[in-house]
Amino acid sequence: MQKKNSGFKINENERQSWLSITMVWTGAMISVPALMIGGMIGSGMTLGSAVLAMIVGYAMICVFMSFMGMQACDTGLPTAVMAGGALGEKGAKYIISTVLALSCIGWFGIQAGVCGSSFSSMVSSMTGADVPAWLCSVVWGVIMLVTACFRFTGLKWLNKIAVPLLSIVLAYCLVYNMAFGNGKALVGYMPATPIGFVTGVSLTVGSFVVAAAIAGDYCRFAKNRNDVVKSSFAGVFPSGMIMLMLGGILAICTGSYDISVFLTTAGMPFIGLVALVLATWTTNVSNAYSGGLSLSVLLGQDEKKSQFTTAVAGMIGTVLAAIGILNSIQGFLSLLSAIVPALMGVMIADYWIMEKGNVDNFEIREGFYGPGMISFLVGAFVACVTGGAFAAIPGLSVLNIPFFIGPINGIVVSLIMYTIIEKVAKKN
Repeated sequence: MQKKNSGFKINENERQSWLSITMVWTGAMISVPALMIGGMIGSGMTLGSAVLAMIVGYAMICVFMSFMGMQACDTGLPTAVMAGGALGEKGAKYIISTVLALSCIGWFGIQAGVCGSSFSSMVSSMTGADVPAWLCSVVWGVIMLVTACFRFTGLKWLNKIAVPLLSIVLAYCLVYNMAFGNGKALVGYMPATPIGFVTGVSLTVGSFVVAAAIAGDYCRFAKNRNDVVKSSFAGVFPSGMIMLMLGGILAICTGSYDISVFLTTAGMPFIGLVALVLATWTTNVSNAYSGGLSLSVLLGQDEKKSQFTTAVAGMIGTVLAAIGILNSIQGFLSLLSAIVPALMGVMIADYWIMEKGNVDNFEIREGFYGPGMISFLVGAFVACVTGGAFAAIPGLSVLNIPFFIGPINGIVVSLIMYTIIEKVAKKN
């Protein structure tokens, strides 16, 4: 064992109120993907079943992210560093940091690409000006990563501006659709192509499970464990439910789960454009920030260098968005999103079961820690096989064996496996 990595440990004067952390989670929830996923769930289920699926999915997410966040609060460390306790310093540095960095950078690029493309098309429809989508992606990508470089303070202030405005715009879209008769589609709605309850829960979980895994990056700023739990549930549950339900209701009313359709149908293209940009912005700042932290760990840097690595992470994502290469690697990013959650199972088992949640017992293990690495890899494989991550990959589709919820399966398997291996090892 070795002492905790102090290069990323925050100082006590950097602690934030639980409301500040809640605002960060709320801003992350208010996003274009959340509306789209809500549209998929809402248009594929009855409203009652959709609401229940969303509640169950977010309850699972909040429980796991609370455990991750409380450990981060205790240690003052981000996820990529804390992982060294369960997987060893090198396991966290070379495996986990790489996976988290690639995932966050990739999703930053996808979000920047979506924002740039939508910005270009909406500007064209309003003014007739033809602004290249790649240029819009670059401009907004740079703006987003500059905000991310201000670390936690930047996130907090951006969300204080974005969340109220987005809430007002989306509320107007809902009222508009109800007032002009589109709400009739909700009466006795029955989906033409229904999806199962487990699928609805799985979509809800999948929409935020990677963020739950990197909860430590933000919850380390909490003052105590109670603040972690409060900020996790208050930041995710209300805003997440509202966004998914809005996406579902508006998808039924407009016949599409594309946010640009929601906004243009309500006759507000300019305000809609602002809302679209801010929705992407608040989410992407988190992607760049966490990607930068993971990249810092991977490169052997400390917190002081994280602003530089955040800029690097954002620039890589922006370049990928501009050249359009991300369209061909979304399957790869989906695979990463299935792999990441298994990390939570190993870390929760190590800290909360084996170490009894006592920060005095927590230390970073040297090298690669076998029990943690084996449990993580097995859990990640189970998540991919049961969650459909291999379904669209040529040659691996035979490994697609759907069962329950892939990411949750991965968490549970890695948690149980790590606990068993550790307890057997201690007896011998």
